[in-house]
Amino acid sequence: MIDTGVILARVVFGPLMAAHGAQKLFGWFGGYGLAGTGGFFEKLGFRPGRLFAAAVGLSEFAGGLLVALGLFGPIGSALVLAVMIVAAFSVHWRNGLFATSNGIELNLVYTAGVTSLALTGPGGYSLDALLGIASVWTPALTSSVLAIGVLGGVVSLAVRRKPGQATAAS
Repeated sequence: MIDTGVILARVVFGPLMAAHGAQKLFGWFGGYGLAGTGGFFEKLGFRPGRLFAAAVGLSEFAGGLLVALGLFGPIGSALVLAVMIVAAFSVHWRNGLFATSNGIELNLVYTAGVTSLALTGPGGYSLDALLGIASVWTPALTSSVLAIGVLGGVVSLAVRRKPGQATAAS
Protein backbone atom coordinates (compact mmCIF):
# COMPACT_ATOMS: atom_id res chain seq x y z
CA MET A 1 0.00 0.00 0.00
CA ILE A 2 2.94 2.38 0.60
CA ASP A 3 3.95 2.23 -3.07
CA THR A 4 0.36 3.03 -4.06
CA GLY A 5 0.26 6.01 -1.70
CA VAL A 6 3.59 7.30 -2.98
CA ILE A 7 2.63 7.10 -6.65
CA LEU A 8 -0.69 8.80 -5.90
CA ALA A 9 1.15 11.72 -4.31
CA ARG A 10 3.71 11.82 -7.14
CA VAL A 11 1.07 11.91 -9.90
CA VAL A 12 -0.72 14.79 -8.16
CA PHE A 13 2.19 17.00 -7.06
CA GLY A 14 4.43 16.35 -10.06
CA PRO A 15 2.12 17.17 -12.99
CA LEU A 16 0.59 20.14 -11.18
CA MET A 17 4.04 21.62 -10.61
CA ALA A 18 5.11 20.83 -14.18
CA ALA A 19 1.99 22.63 -15.44
CA HIS A 20 2.84 25.60 -13.22
CA GLY A 21 6.26 25.74 -14.90
CA ALA A 22 4.69 25.38 -18.36
CA GLN A 23 2.65 28.51 -17.64
CA LYS A 24 5.87 30.45 -17.20
CA LEU A 25 7.88 28.82 -19.97
CA PHE A 26 5.31 28.44 -22.73
CA GLY A 27 2.26 30.44 -21.70
CA TRP A 28 0.24 27.22 -21.48
CA PHE A 29 -2.76 26.76 -19.17
CA GLY A 30 -3.49 30.48 -18.97
CA GLY A 31 0.10 31.43 -18.16
CA TYR A 32 1.96 34.54 -19.27
CA GLY A 33 5.00 32.91 -20.87
CA LEU A 34 8.53 34.15 -20.42
CA ALA A 35 7.82 37.73 -21.44
CA GLY A 36 4.90 38.29 -19.09
CA THR A 37 6.41 36.33 -16.22
CA GLY A 38 9.74 38.09 -16.76
CA GLY A 39 8.05 41.47 -16.39
CA PHE A 40 6.42 40.34 -13.15
CA PHE A 41 9.77 39.09 -11.84
CA GLU A 42 11.37 42.44 -12.68
CA LYS A 43 8.74 44.15 -10.50
CA LEU A 44 9.61 41.75 -7.68
CA GLY A 45 13.29 42.72 -7.97
CA PHE A 46 14.54 39.66 -9.83
CA ARG A 47 16.68 41.01 -12.67
CA PRO A 48 16.98 40.17 -15.45
CA GLY A 49 13.37 39.11 -15.15
CA ARG A 50 13.24 36.93 -18.24
CA LEU A 51 16.28 34.94 -17.07
CA PHE A 52 14.73 34.38 -13.64
CA ALA A 53 11.42 33.45 -15.26
CA ALA A 54 13.18 30.87 -17.42
CA ALA A 55 15.08 29.44 -14.44
CA VAL A 56 11.95 29.22 -12.30
CA GLY A 57 9.81 27.84 -15.12
CA LEU A 58 12.42 25.21 -15.98
CA SER A 59 12.83 24.26 -12.30
CA GLU A 60 9.08 23.85 -11.87
CA PHE A 61 8.60 22.03 -15.16
CA ALA A 62 11.58 19.67 -14.88
CA GLY A 63 11.17 19.24 -11.12
CA GLY A 64 7.51 18.38 -11.52
CA LEU A 65 8.23 15.86 -14.27
CA LEU A 66 11.00 14.21 -12.23
CA VAL A 67 8.70 13.95 -9.21
CA ALA A 68 5.85 12.55 -11.32
CA LEU A 69 8.07 9.93 -12.93
CA GLY A 70 9.93 9.03 -9.75
CA LEU A 71 13.20 9.69 -11.55
CA PHE A 72 16.51 10.77 -10.01
CA GLY A 73 15.28 10.60 -6.45
CA PRO A 74 15.17 13.91 -4.61
CA ILE A 75 16.48 16.13 -7.45
CA GLY A 76 13.00 17.07 -8.69
CA SER A 77 11.88 17.75 -5.14
CA ALA A 78 14.91 19.98 -4.53
CA LEU A 79 14.13 22.03 -7.65
CA VAL A 80 10.54 22.53 -6.52
CA LEU A 81 11.64 23.26 -2.95
CA ALA A 82 13.98 26.05 -4.09
CA VAL A 83 11.22 27.71 -6.11
CA MET A 84 8.64 27.40 -3.33
CA ILE A 85 10.99 29.07 -0.84
CA VAL A 86 11.49 32.02 -3.18
CA ALA A 87 7.77 32.30 -3.98
CA ALA A 88 6.78 32.09 -0.32
CA PHE A 89 9.10 34.86 0.80
CA SER A 90 9.04 37.18 -2.22
CA VAL A 91 5.32 37.08 -3.03
CA HIS A 92 3.12 35.34 -0.49
CA TRP A 93 4.55 35.84 3.03
CA ARG A 94 3.18 39.35 3.47
CA ASN A 95 -0.33 38.07 2.69
CA GLY A 96 -0.55 35.65 5.60
CA LEU A 97 -1.31 31.96 5.57
CA PHE A 98 -4.31 31.22 3.41
CA ALA A 99 -4.42 31.00 -0.39
CA THR A 100 -7.67 32.97 -0.45
CA SER A 101 -5.62 36.06 0.44
CA ASN A 102 -2.61 35.00 -1.74
CA GLY A 103 -0.83 33.71 1.35
CA ILE A 104 1.77 30.96 1.71
CA GLU A 105 -0.65 28.05 2.06
CA LEU A 106 -0.05 26.56 -1.39
CA ASN A 107 3.72 27.03 -1.09
CA LEU A 108 3.63 25.11 2.19
CA VAL A 109 1.54 22.31 0.68
CA TYR A 110 3.94 21.86 -2.26
CA THR A 111 6.98 22.13 0.02
CA ALA A 112 5.65 19.51 2.42
CA GLY A 113 4.53 17.24 -0.42
CA VAL A 114 7.77 17.17 -2.39
CA THR A 115 9.94 17.03 0.72
CA SER A 116 7.91 14.08 2.04
CA LEU A 117 8.25 12.33 -1.31
CA ALA A 118 12.01 12.91 -1.33
CA LEU A 119 12.35 11.55 2.20
CA THR A 120 10.20 8.47 1.57
CA GLY A 121 11.73 7.70 -1.81
CA PRO A 122 10.09 7.27 -5.21
CA GLY A 123 8.39 3.97 -4.36
CA GLY A 124 8.21 0.73 -6.27
CA TYR A 125 6.20 2.22 -9.12
CA SER A 126 8.89 4.63 -10.29
CA LEU A 127 11.51 4.94 -13.00
CA ASP A 128 14.21 4.84 -10.31
CA ALA A 129 12.92 1.41 -9.24
CA LEU A 130 12.55 0.23 -12.84
CA LEU A 131 16.11 1.34 -13.67
CA GLY A 132 17.47 -0.14 -10.44
CA ILE A 133 18.86 3.15 -9.16
CA ALA A 134 16.53 3.79 -6.21
CA SER A 135 19.14 2.45 -3.77
CA VAL A 136 21.57 5.20 -4.82
CA TRP A 137 19.52 7.70 -2.84
CA THR A 138 20.81 7.11 0.66
CA PRO A 139 19.44 9.25 3.51
CA ALA A 140 22.67 11.27 3.54
CA LEU A 141 22.58 11.93 -0.22
CA THR A 142 18.87 12.74 -0.13
CA SER A 143 19.40 15.19 2.73
CA SER A 144 22.31 16.79 0.87
CA VAL A 145 20.28 17.25 -2.31
CA LEU A 146 17.39 18.79 -0.36
CA ALA A 147 19.85 21.10 1.44
CA ILE A 148 21.14 22.24 -1.96
CA GLY A 149 17.54 23.02 -2.93
CA VAL A 150 17.08 25.12 0.21
CA LEU A 151 20.40 26.87 -0.45
CA GLY A 152 19.31 27.61 -4.03
CA GLY A 153 16.17 29.29 -2.75
CA VAL A 154 18.08 31.33 -0.18
CA VAL A 155 20.70 32.44 -2.72
CA SER A 156 17.96 33.48 -5.16
CA LEU A 157 16.36 35.60 -2.45
CA ALA A 158 19.75 37.08 -1.58
CA VAL A 159 20.42 38.32 -5.13
CA ARG A 160 17.00 39.89 -5.38
CA ARG A 161 16.97 43.66 -5.54
CA LYS A 162 14.36 45.55 -3.63
CA PRO A 163 11.47 46.35 -5.97
CA GLY A 164 12.13 49.71 -7.59
CA GLN A 165 15.86 49.64 -6.77
CA ALA A 166 17.89 50.92 -9.70
CA THR A 167 20.49 48.70 -11.35
CA ALA A 168 24.00 49.85 -12.25
CA ALA A 169 23.04 49.81 -15.93
CA SER A 170 19.94 51.97 -15.50
